[in-house]
Amino acid sequence: MKIFKLPLLATILGISSFAQADFIGLKGDISYWNVGGTSEINHKSSLSNNTGLDDLLLNPYAGINSKLDLETKGTIQASVAFEHPIPIIPNVKLKYTKLDTETKSNIELAKTKIDLDHTDFILYYEILDNIVKADIGVGATKLNGTVKQLTQNLDIDKYAPIIYAEAGAKLPFTGLSTKAEATYTNVNDVKITDAQAEVQYDFVKSIVLDLGVKVGYRVLNIELNDLDKRDMKFDFKGPYIGLDAHF
Repeated sequence: MKIFKLPLLATILGISSFAQADFIGLKGDISYWNVGGTSEINHKSSLSNNTGLDDLLLNPYAGINSKLDLETKGTIQASVAFEHPIPIIPNVKLKYTKLDTETKSNIELAKTKIDLDHTDFILYYEILDNIVKADIGVGATKLNGTVKQLTQNLDIDKYAPIIYAEAGAKLPFTGLSTKAEATYTNVNDVKITDAQAEVQYDFVKSIVLDLGVKVGYRVLNIELNDLDKRDMKFDFKGPYIGLDAHF
C-alpha cells in the first residue's frame, strides 16, 4: 500500500500547487523620475576653403562638438505587463518614458532642447517565479521626437531590436522585494543601454491585488550616430519613486 501512497501524495500536491498558481496576471507601474545627465552632439565638419555664408547659415554648428549638462527635471515613466500560464507563448510588456528636457544655459538660444518618447515592446519568459524571480526576453524599442538647436529641429524616428533581462527577490513575510532590469541594443547607428534597480514595499497584499510603493535609480544611455551629419549621445540618470500594482 505504501508504494501507491507516494505517487498519490505527489499528485495531490501537484494539483494543489497548480490550483494556487496565477493563471492570468496583469502588472502595472508608474513612477516620477527625477532625471538629469548630459547631452553631447558632435557636428561633422563640412567646412572648407570654399565654404560660403549660405553654407554657414544652413549649418552654423559645422565642425563643433558640444557636451553640456542637462537640467534636472521630473518626468513620467510607466510600464504594463500581461502574464499567462501557457509555457510556449511569451508574456508581453510595454514600457514608456517621456524625455522632455534641455541643456543648462543662461542664454535661451544656446540651449539644446530634447523632446523624445522612448517606448519598449518586450516579449519575455519567466525562468523563475518564486522567492527569486528571473525573466529573459527580446523585443523592439522606438525613439520618436525632436532635438532642437538654435533654429534647427532634428526629427528622430528610430526603431531597433533589444534584449531584455530582469531579476529580483522577495524577503518573505515583510512585503519587501528588490528588482533590477535592463534592455540593450547596438544595431547600425543606434545604441541604447537602459538599466534600473529598485526596492519595493507592498502595503496591500490580497488574492485580488498587490499594491506597493517603490524607490529606485535608472540610467538610460542613448547614442545615435551619423544622423543628419551629427553624432549624438544622451546620458539620462536619476532616482525615481512610484507605485506598482499586480492584479
